[in-house]
Amino acid sequence: MFTIGDFARHGRVSVRMLRHYDATGVLRPAHVDPASGYRYYSAAQLARLNRIIALKDLGFTLHQVRDIVDEKVSAEELRGMMRLRRAELETAVAAAGARLVQVEARLRAIESEGRMPENDVVIKNVPTVRVAELTATAASYEPEDISPVIGPLYEELSRRLNTAGITPTGPGIAYYEDDPEGAGRIIVHAAVQVSAPLRDDPVRVLDLPSLERAATIVHRGSMDTVLPAAQALARWIDANGHVPTGYPREVNLECPQNRDDWVTELQTPLSGA
Repeated sequence: MFTIGDFARHGRVSVRMLRHYDATGVLRPAHVDPASGYRYYSAAQLARLNRIIALKDLGFTLHQVRDIVDEKVSAEELRGMMRLRRAELETAVAAAGARLVQVEARLRAIESEGRMPENDVVIKNVPTVRVAELTATAASYEPEDISPVIGPLYEELSRRLNTAGITPTGPGIAYYEDDPEGAGRIIVHAAVQVSAPLRDDPVRVLDLPSLERAATIVHRGSMDTVLPAAQALARWIDANGHVPTGYPREVNLECPQNRDDWVTELQTPLSGA
C-alpha cells in the first residue's frame, strides 16, 4: 500500500488532485485509516489513475471520466463521445489557426510601421435595420466625387423627414453600390435609422439587409480624412485572407458640430467563412 504522498509521486499528480478525485468519486483510496484519516492506495490503482489522466488530457470532464472508467458508458456511447471531442478539437484548431493569421498580420504591421496599429479590425454580424434614405449618382467612388453628393443628400433627407414628421431612431448609414448602367458610376445611399412603416414617399423607407460577416474599423474625425482608415481595413482584409463582397458601409456613430470629433464605423461585407 502507498501513502497518498507516495502514490502521488508514482502517478505524477499532486496530493491535492488525489484528494479532489476522492471527493468527486473518480478515484477513492483503497483504504482510509479510521483513526488518523490517512489515505492509502494500492499499486493496482495506478492503472486507473493513468486512465483518468489520459482521459482528462483528451478534454473530458471529471463526470465523463468517472462514467468511462466505471464502465457505465457503452462502447458505442464512448465512440460517440470521442467523435464529439474530435469535432470540438478540430473547431478549436481552426479558431487557433485564424487567430494565428491575425497575429501574423498584426506583427507584419508592427514591423512595417514600427508601432502597434491604432485601429483594430473586428469581424461581426450586422443586423437588419430599418432606414429612410435618398439616393443619387456619383461619377466614381473617389472621395472627390462622393463628398459633393453625400452632403446635399443628407441635408435633403433631413428636410424631408422633418416635413413628414419622421424622427430618426439611430445613426446615419451611408452605403454604396455600382450603377448597373456602368461607366464607373456609383449609386450613393444616404440613410438614417427610423422606426416608420415601409413607404416610398417623400422618402423611401426600407429594411437594410443584415451583413452576416463584416470587417469593421472605427474612424475618428471628418470623413474627409477617412482614407487611411479605409486603406487599413482593406489591407487587413487582404492580409487575413478574406474576400470583400461590396463597398464599406459608413455608420455615423457620433456626429457633433465639430467634424473633427465625428466617430464613424466602416463595415465591409465579407464572403462566407
